[in-house]
Amino acid sequence: MAHSKGLSIRDTVLATPLLSSTSTPSISSDRSSSDTDGSPDASFRFEFENPNFKIPSSPVSRFESYKSLAVLSGHIGSVSCIALCGEFILSASQGKDIIVWQQPDLRQFTKFGQGDGSVKALISAGNRVFTAHQDSRIRVWKVSRSSENVIKLVDTLPTTKDFLGKFMNQSNYVQTRRHHKRLWIEHADSISCLAVSNGLLYSGSWDKTLKVWRIPDFKCLESIKAHDDAINGLFSSNGVVYSASADGKIKAWGSEGKNKMHSLKGILEGHRDISLNSVVVSDDAPKVVFGGGSDGYIMGWIGNQDMDSWRIICEVKAHKMAVLCMCLVGDYLCCGSADRTISIWKREMSGMLSRHMVIQGHEGPIKCLQASPTRVGCGFLLYSGSLDKNVRVWWIPTTSSSSLQITEKEKCTFV
Repeated sequence: MAHSKGLSIRDTVLATPLLSSTSTPSISSDRSSSDTDGSPDASFRFEFENPNFKIPSSPVSRFESYKSLAVLSGHIGSVSCIALCGEFILSASQGKDIIVWQQPDLRQFTKFGQGDGSVKALISAGNRVFTAHQDSRIRVWKVSRSSENVIKLVDTLPTTKDFLGKFMNQSNYVQTRRHHKRLWIEHADSISCLAVSNGLLYSGSWDKTLKVWRIPDFKCLESIKAHDDAINGLFSSNGVVYSASADGKIKAWGSEGKNKMHSLKGILEGHRDISLNSVVVSDDAPKVVFGGGSDGYIMGWIGNQDMDSWRIICEVKAHKMAVLCMCLVGDYLCCGSADRTISIWKREMSGMLSRHMVIQGHEGPIKCLQASPTRVGCGFLLYSGSLDKNVRVWWIPTTSSSSLQITEKEKCTFV
């Protein structure tokens, strides 16, 4: 296992607000209906730490307890994915257990879903929501506030039209395992991740393939044998798609030529004998690709203009256990881990990472993270989903200059 080289982790001072009082607001909204009578499930529980709290313009005592702004409970299983869709936050666990939370009061607005298996990935694009399922299919949902059904199922991928157009031609079948064939437009195992870019939907699967779908008509355009092991994460940036895999590699895919077919542009190598579980890419130039590994490391790469040569610019042991998810907001990299903690890292001009803070509060591994792009006071909102079946909402300050470990039940301790 490689160790951190040349990485400066600075000690910084972080002050965080005390959010300890609890109240339960009335659950009333202008929603029309949910799956049944439009009311939340009996298991639904909403905890808001302090609805009258105002984010301070200056730090408070550094030894005060730090709590999540809200705990959103009501899922029947582990929370596997979170997405932001306009005024809504979407969180999913099982196929029929996708909950819509309305901002800013974070009350349960409605619930939707289909199928019995777990939802592996969730992403929104315009007025559409795409959900990837354990049954190897993608559901397409339309969001409409003018309709009685706020979120309505409009199609399933591969579509019936796409299937019927190919199933009678033997050349459209590929070997998935011994004595078993499938159409190349079908995934042969669970779909683990989704990405959207330039009118295209990308799906990555445990079957090691990356498929490309055209959003206007939901037609499958390509199926790429992308990796030697399961694909765990996807990220799209400026027409390039990055795939992270259990084979320990991140690959960059770009489209070019008249047919716009995707080809391999570069390979980013991680540590030996580990799985890369997540990938995110910075917006600035030069772009930095970050990967989170099963060994608890975060690694960062930078490539040349042609993306055929990559070098590691940072690597740090971020967690005691596997990094399961990541998200980027501005200069801050947020990482969720199997060790039940969330670490926040500040990107430096040199390309290095400095530890900003570590948050504890979930009672299970952190499976998914989403950050709001809108600033709230001197910070941003972070949403986390866990195997403890809860979604938590955190306010992350960005004006601090120190490094603390923030716990839900204990006072802050330095790390």
